[in-house]
Amino acid sequence: MKMLSVRDRRDRPPEEGVVAELQGFAVDKAFFTSHKGILLETELDFLRCVSAIIIFLVVSFAAVTSRDGAAIAAFVFGIILVSVFAYDAFKIYWTEMAPRAIQGDQQ
Repeated sequence: MKMLSVRDRRDRPPEEGVVAELQGFAVDKAFFTSHKGILLETELDFLRCVSAIIIFLVVSFAAVTSRDGAAIAAFVFGIILVSVFAYDAFKIYWTEMAPRAIQGDQQ
């Protein structure tokens, strides 16, 4: 599948239908199977875990300030979720990102 640049699409006559509207959003599957694509997916997954940790910590500490029974339960549940996301981020880092960094240093 050939990816078209903006210049190539500008010089061609416009096509009709939904396919013409979605042509600019074609996904290059070769990129996602390449080394950079896999690393991008891993980095996005790691950032998802880190952002979830930050959000759950902020919400948990904001909830516990009201000192209701439900707020304390929300705080405990939030801390449990933070630990789960932290473990996930740890596993992603050591299985996906750290070996690639070591391989990059050796080359």
